Parts: sequence; structure tokens; C-alpha cells
Amino acid sequence: MMLVYSSLLLAVLVLGSPYWLLRMAISGRYRAGLAGRLGRIPAGLREAVAGRDVIWVHAVSVGEVLAASRMIEELRAAMPGVMIAVSTTTETGQELVQKRFPESPVFYLPLDFAVLMRRTLRLLKPRLVVLMESELWPNMIRQCSEMNVPIAVVNARISDRSLPRYLRLRRLWRPLLAEVSLYLAQSEESAERLRQVGVPAECVRMAGNLKYDVRAGADTLLVSRLREALPLGSPVVVCGSTLEGEEAMLVAAWREVSAAVPDAVLVVAPRHPARFATVAALLAEAGMQVVRASEFLRQPAPVNPSSVVLLDTIGDLATAYSLATVAFVGGSLVPMGGHNPLESAQSRVPVLTGSSYENFREIVEAMRAKDAIHRKYLIIAQRNIIRPELVVAF
Repeated sequence: MMLVYSSLLLAVLVLGSPYWLLRMAISGRYRAGLAGRLGRIPAGLREAVAGRDVIWVHAVSVGEVLAASRMIEELRAAMPGVMIAVSTTTETGQELVQKRFPESPVFYLPLDFAVLMRRTLRLLKPRLVVLMESELWPNMIRQCSEMNVPIAVVNARISDRSLPRYLRLRRLWRPLLAEVSLYLAQSEESAERLRQVGVPAECVRMAGNLKYDVRAGADTLLVSRLREALPLGSPVVVCGSTLEGEEAMLVAAWREVSAAVPDAVLVVAPRHPARFATVAALLAEAGMQVVRASEFLRQPAPVNPSSVVLLDTIGDLATAYSLATVAFVGGSLVPMGGHNPLESAQSRVPVLTGSSYENFREIVEAMRAKDAIHRKYLIIAQRNIIRPELVVAF
């Protein structure tokens, strides 16, 4: 099975290489960390782990890094002599780790080939590998098993979209899943799904969702300056983690909002840095007065009413939600499963989401039960419209 898997992975990379190379050339996306993904070991990583006891934590991107933050703090307090090395898959994840945990070496997860995983494990010599949520890489798991390195999957979950696929391949997955020492599930439903797909019952524990433990940080420099520069008393709508297609919907809706509430300010934070320039052009073409956060940070100035602030920086969105009169969580007006609404909810602002929130269904439904995402506003958002009354009401 491992040979077939590795062969298929190699075939996908070879056949898909023209597409990836084109995307790198045009947008720069995927260029960052390419050497690390292909197995290059950063010199700083080798020096940082030399002679140290190591725990390797893998968190894909920003959401997983945030979820892992409290756990990393607790591990460091309980085991002060241990070095915690963190790998991510995305550039934004790398930057957030460097900001939050400057003492932790950070690197890109290598592609899931046995030779690359074995090389990384031999360098780190970890006492434990911690995988966040659903990062189950077959060769990584097999190499850890062969080298007697225990694995724990923390905040473990299987999404609605992934469950049918796991069930179809249950007979193939079961032996591999059994090589993981411990699964700490987000919920009882997640624990039951893990058991359904073949995880031994004795390896599954229901531990709750770490994303509820994420703490709101203090204002970043950008957010602190924005707080002073925004028009006093103006309603602010923060739209976080937007994906392709959503900004056009927001622009169309914002014309109606601006007509009813002329002093309202819109803050848009695209999910992927590679899209910052594209979204800036879209906003400008729509005739909106755009304030790019990166430029504002270099040269602060008052933000005029009816402006649009483009949050084209990394690590500022979580605290930027505290500026909001109402917050919208992106990835939910297009069929992508949504993003974590707790980031905005912890700032104690009303939260909107679209109809596609299956990746965070348990959280959204828990919030709906407590009127943290009100049904009335959720239905409006499902129609891909943000009405002026949302801004007025709050």
C-alpha cells in the first residue's frame, strides 16, 4: 500500500508540475518554502535541535497554529528543557509561529515521501510528534512507527466532506491509523467518526476543541494605530479570511450599506497573501477608496468615512476583529467549508457567516444555540447579502 501511495504521490507531482510552476511564476504562490518541501533542512533548525530533547508539532496554517498555541505554552511550562520545533505547510503559518514563538525553530513540512520524512526524523530525533486536527500523512506515520516515535493527533477531527472518503478506504487506512498512539478528539462526534474509520477505540479520547482556548492577544501595532485613525463613532464591518469570489459579493453589498450608512468603514482581510494585489485592484476598480494596511503602517493617516481598509498584513486579523461593529467570517459564501468564527467571537462582536460552514459545523451550531450567530443574520448572509440593517442594528 505504501508503495502504491508513494507512486501516486510522485505521479501527481510530476503531472501537476507545469501548473504549479505556472502559479509560482504568475502569483508567487507556492514559491515560499519550496526548498524545505523538497527536503532541504534549514541550517538554523539543525543548530537549534542539536543535543536537545525535541517535540515536533505540525500545524498546517494560521488556524492550526492558533489552536496549538495554548498547548505549546503548556508543554513548555511542564517540560522546560524540551525544544518544541514547529512545522507548517503555509507561509502565513510560518510567519505566525515566528511572531508567537520566536524561541521555537520553524520549518516547512517536507513532502510525504519516506526518504524525506526519515531524514527529518533523524535530524530532530523527537520524543513525540504532535499532528494538529487531520494531518494524517501515511509515510510520516509509517516512518515514526519504524523509528519508535510516538504520535499524538490533537484536536482530531474528520470533516463532513472527508468522512465518506475515509469510510470507503477504511480497510486500507485501518492498519496505518492503528500506528498512532493517541487521538484527542474535538468532540464526541469526532471521536465516534474516528472509531468508524478504523481507529482502535482505546486510542481515542474526547478532549474538547482547542480553538475554544485561543486567547485574544493585545492589539498589534497596526490595530492600535487603526483604532486611533478610524472615524470616531463610525460602524466598522470586518470581513476576515475572504476567498476568491467573496470580495465581489461584498463590494456589491457594500454599495447598499454605504448608501444607508455613509460613514461606515469596511475592513477586508483576504485569506491568502498571494491575493492581496488582486483584491486591491478589484476594490479600486469598484471605485472604492482603498487604504492598504501595509502602507498605512509605514505612514499612518486618518481613515476617511466610507473607506475600505485592505488588511494585507500577516497576524493582525485576530485582533482586528476587536475594531468591528459586526464581523463576517469568510470562506462561507463560496462552497469551501468556512473558517473559524471563534476568532471574531472572542472579541465580543456579532458574527455573520454564510451557508458553507461545514468545516466548523460544531462551533457554528453551538454559537447559534446561544444566539452568538443569530438566525436572522445567518439567513441574510446565506443569501450572499450583507444588508445595511446589520450595520445599523449593532
